[in-house]
Amino acid sequence: MKKLFFTLIIILINWSINAQEVEVTSGKVQRFENFKSQYVDARKIDVWLPEGYSNKEKYAVLYMQDGQMLFDAKKTWNKQAWQVDSIAGKLIKEHRTQKFIIVGIWNNDKKRHIEYFPQKPFESLTTSEKEFVTSKLQEKGRVSYTFTPISDLYLKFLVTELKPFIDKTLSTKTDRKNTFIAGSSMGGLISMYAICEYPDVFGGAIGMSTHWPGIFSIENNPVPNSFFKYMKKNLPNPKTHKIYFDYGDQTLDAMYEPFQEKADLEMIEKGYTEKSWITKSFPGKDHSEKSWKERLRIPLLFLLKK
Repeated sequence: MKKLFFTLIIILINWSINAQEVEVTSGKVQRFENFKSQYVDARKIDVWLPEGYSNKEKYAVLYMQDGQMLFDAKKTWNKQAWQVDSIAGKLIKEHRTQKFIIVGIWNNDKKRHIEYFPQKPFESLTTSEKEFVTSKLQEKGRVSYTFTPISDLYLKFLVTELKPFIDKTLSTKTDRKNTFIAGSSMGGLISMYAICEYPDVFGGAIGMSTHWPGIFSIENNPVPNSFFKYMKKNLPNPKTHKIYFDYGDQTLDAMYEPFQEKADLEMIEKGYTEKSWITKSFPGKDHSEKSWKERLRIPLLFLLKK
């Protein structure tokens, strides 16, 4: 009995510490410290709940990649954050969007690239093209082994493990038209891939500064075309889905415009119009949380407007 008592005390202390780890200016964050999966490594999940969250209401859900970069700049590696709590909280308070929660999925550090790189486009490459990708990623220190994406497993984790848990634990709208996915850079790629692979689960996707090169060079790079061929075959129905893309023109974003233009052609060919798709360019903006924070309200309004 005494052992059980002390165990409960330790759990409560740990919960209290974890609850204080993320500072937000609007709403609150509920952390699930060590969310386990049979498909990918365990990780932290931070769930943002808007002010006034109540089990008597149902909320739309936005799943976001790179969860450790979303809320608290004091805790991030580069001292920047999206500050999604402030932006989403303001939109909800002003009744400009429906009420929604945000599920921040922490990336897995050195496995981020293999989890976020769309797997089926990679598998369509020739052996020599795959070796080229591996060599370029090794040059940049992103991998130290033969590069093999596991994004299909990552999406299985999201769809068959994390989403059911969120829907069971919190008061959510579980249908496609109220379930969205978002990310930037490689997180933009996996969000595009997710809505294509699971069109019955996700009704909208956000790809900010989508990293179309997949690697970090343009010359002789076979990766972007593999993405565009995949999109041609797999983009979801524009009558039932919405997709947002954007890019800047500084730092890594300087590479993106010609590739985004090709992605846009695939969107047009599929039948996407201004009602179901937006691509925006932001001259002078770089590849950073600071830049994404400045324009996040645009895709949130596009997907979640009342």
